[in-house]
Amino acid sequence: MKLYLIKLGKAMAAVRRDGIIVGGRRSLGYLATFFRTMLNFKSGDVLFVTGGVGDSANYRSYNVAEELNLHGIKAEVMIQDNPFLPKFADKFKVFVFHRTLFTPAVKKLIDNIKKRNKEMIFETDDLVFDAKYMHATDSYKNMGYFEKKQYEKGVGEEILKDGYVKTCSTSTNYLAKILEGYGKKVFLVRNKLSDKDLEIADNILENEKELSSLSSRSLAPGNDIKIGYFSGTMSHNRDFATITDALMAIMEKYPQVELFLAGPLEIENRLNKFKGRIRVSPFVPREKHFENVASVDINLAPLEIGDAYCESKSEIKFSGAGILEVPTVAAATQTFREAISDGIDGFVANSTDEWVEKLEKLITDKELRMRMGKAAREKVLREYTNKNSHDEEYYNYLRSKL
Repeated sequence: MKLYLIKLGKAMAAVRRDGIIVGGRRSLGYLATFFRTMLNFKSGDVLFVTGGVGDSANYRSYNVAEELNLHGIKAEVMIQDNPFLPKFADKFKVFVFHRTLFTPAVKKLIDNIKKRNKEMIFETDDLVFDAKYMHATDSYKNMGYFEKKQYEKGVGEEILKDGYVKTCSTSTNYLAKILEGYGKKVFLVRNKLSDKDLEIADNILENEKELSSLSSRSLAPGNDIKIGYFSGTMSHNRDFATITDALMAIMEKYPQVELFLAGPLEIENRLNKFKGRIRVSPFVPREKHFENVASVDINLAPLEIGDAYCESKSEIKFSGAGILEVPTVAAATQTFREAISDGIDGFVANSTDEWVEKLEKLITDKELRMRMGKAAREKVLREYTNKNSHDEEYYNYLRSKL
């Protein structure tokens, strides 16, 4: 019952935040996925048990399952709400638990897995398994009562702390180091773009080439430059606030600069001075999201440097823009420093002065924007797509358990 109250709370929050049409569409999308996976009685090698259907589930369950299938490892995804969940202990050989709440059904599945001496892997892409980090975020503070129930304790901490579980997978080196502190063997499996994501991006770029005279970037009035920030979740208000001073300086100095803000975000009142040059967009379907990213000239990826929850974040804001040849200026966290070759396929910034300096370089130099965007796409194609994935150590480990 607790799990369904949490889901109800999340649905109500989506409607409250995004409106009846957009929020309702997101909730119906969850129900459609739930019923589709509930009727999935396939068997295979690896089963991903995930707590939801959002971006985290897409990147860490559905996309990784696709990656494994491309390498000959038969993988499926199941939402943990499935009432038949415990029966799947007989249908798969390896079980990956992603953001899974410890419900009676999950406990029974785990008991069945242990009885059969099969492999369990704890999977995470955030510090949500340690409640003290999650409780300090804006996202948690803005949740309703039932949503907060999901994060009363660390999500999946019972599985992580189970002595039977020897192995973890995660998205960043920062998180891998923390998980190793629990005495686990950890595999780094970076967030990658699915084949569908790549198809969408390729179609957008092809259309831009064919209709270059109609491209939003080509037909922007005069020398207008659009800078975009795609927040994703409510947890990024403080992240965006770290670059408010830089954006104020940029928009004051360059009247041709416009700001595109997507997703749930509360901007500081000071930026209202430029509200005529700021466009705000709610959540949109994934294809429209890619179109929005492609429409900007510069992508922003601010985070609170040194904050553990932020340092654990992956580089998807770089890869999601890079695949569309849009250059990114990102906070100089460990992950972004590892992902971006500063000055070549993107920029990393460590202070307000650096944010201003590097944004100015891109604003004033169209050739640099184009060159950096193309270099970013080359890196993303090489390192961040399922089509070209090469996590051989992880694949071999899974094969050894089949």
